[in-house]
Amino acid sequence: MSEQPHSLRAILLALGANFAIFLTKFATALITGSGSMAAEAVHSLADCGNQCLLLLGMRQSRRPPSVEHPLGEGNALYFWSFLVAMLLFSVGGMYSIYEGIHKLQHPEPLRWAWLAILVLAFGVAAESVSMWGALREINKARGGMRLWRWFRVSRSSELLVIFGEDLAALLGLSFALIAVSATLLTGNPLFDAIGSLVIGALLVVVAVAVANEVKSLLVGSSAEPAVRAQLREFLEGHSEVSKLYHMITLQLGHDIMLAIKARMKVSDANGSANDLINAVNRVERELKEKFPAVRWSFFEADTED
Repeated sequence: MSEQPHSLRAILLALGANFAIFLTKFATALITGSGSMAAEAVHSLADCGNQCLLLLGMRQSRRPPSVEHPLGEGNALYFWSFLVAMLLFSVGGMYSIYEGIHKLQHPEPLRWAWLAILVLAFGVAAESVSMWGALREINKARGGMRLWRWFRVSRSSELLVIFGEDLAALLGLSFALIAVSATLLTGNPLFDAIGSLVIGALLVVVAVAVANEVKSLLVGSSAEPAVRAQLREFLEGHSEVSKLYHMITLQLGHDIMLAIKARMKVSDANGSANDLINAVNRVERELKEKFPAVRWSFFEADTED
């Protein structure tokens, strides 16, 4: 639950930056006729739509449990995140590749290329601000983990998507800036077409990487390794627990479902049924106080595995 405000700030910052970038790119693409600029404009527009979908997913994931969804709808966030990755692949990546092929077949000289360069430079600055905001929130969540390790183990799908989008945007803008500059210096529109192809390939690679990570969450994933280790340490060290047999975690958006099978010390002392119930309740109460992300816990007290 604690990551949600961080995710919201990162999404809103990215949405504002991408919308401003889209307007400038689109106007410049119309003026200059640049294929790389048109590809980048579509990319930024797709990013704006993607961030709106992430906001929708965050809102839907907060719906309370119901008869149809007894554990809530936290996984809805993963669905929308996966859809965003697919849109990044199709709308952003495939359109850019199409635009590059079209420009190769029908080359056109750039008009007002210096304007395109200025706009791309502005885009790099704006996306850098968005990436800075995303990394700031990611650093709060990843602790001392390396960035790549966090990308592989994080259960915050919206932060994964924002990071992937910002990375693709920064690299794409850099490639577009190089392509337009090369076209301006040489007068050869081939460089602009190649820039579109490179941007498209980049977006496809990032989209596939993000989709692969979100897919594992969509089909059902445990809590992060560090959280699992902390939960196990808490249960095994608790004064009421004699032996922990099994512990299963399931990540549901920003919430965690926890299932436990354990031998209780009151069982070893041949306590009454009420004593056993009270011991289990104490463990669950203290567990939820220490780990507020654990929204559901199912505790089975037993004397053998």
